[in-house]
Formats: sequence, C-alpha cells, structure tokens
Amino acid sequence: MASQTIESHRQGAEIHHGDAVCKKKISEFLTELGLPNGLFPLDDIEEFGYNRSAGFIWIIQKKKKEHNFKKIKQVVSYATEVTAMVEKGKMTKITGVKTRELLLWLSVIDMYIEDPSSGKLTFKTGTGLSDSFPLAAFELE
Repeated sequence: MASQTIESHRQGAEIHHGDAVCKKKISEFLTELGLPNGLFPLDDIEEFGYNRSAGFIWIIQKKKKEHNFKKIKQVVSYATEVTAMVEKGKMTKITGVKTRELLLWLSVIDMYIEDPSSGKLTFKTGTGLSDSFPLAAFELE
C-alpha cells in the first residue's frame, strides 16, 4: 500500500504499472533529468509515478533490494517504497534509499550533479556526510 505522501501526489501524475514498463520509464525519466539511468537497479517494480507539476517521483517494488555498485564498491539498499523531489540534475528529500558505510546504514537524502563537466554525482546522507562518484558507475550494465 502506498504512503500518504504518494497518495497526495497521484492526481495529475503519470503512473505506470508492471516491472518491464516501469524499468523503461524510470530509465527514460533519469535520462530526461540528466542523471545516470542505472540509479535504480530494482526488480519486481509494481508502480512508478511522476508528478511533473510537483516535481515528485515514487517507485513501489514488491520487496526491498540491496545492490552492489561494483565500480565504486558501494552497497545500496532500496526499500519497497522510494520517493524523491526532482529537478534537472538532482533529487532531494529522498526516502527509501540507504548506503552502507562500514557497519552503518545511512539514509541518502540528496543526490546531485553540481558541475556537469566534472562527470561526478554527489550523494548526501542524513548525517551531513557527502561523497562524489563517477557518473559511469551508475549507468545500466
């Protein structure tokens, strides 16, 4: 069941259902924002929604997933529900995404490309820590 935040953004949103359609639409959406199309390597996606006027997206998947971005040796956990506010080159107020640092799981709250010529994507956690990685690490394999 979708959260209240998602429910409040359904009206006027583009909503897609089914794993194959959602994967395609998420990839197109990320490309449109100038972000790497492999940021959400999810399986069994039930729903993807994008409310353009509010700048809000959501992804609902059947079960939580952990993914290892091998090029940068980072493990990321995606909850069954992922949401974010979006604009060109960035996502803010992200929910449902965590990264493992040593033994701790830290919530990723923002990701952005500060300088497109740098070829780097910066991730910021709820603790205020941030780290930048090459965009190529997040392209679909």
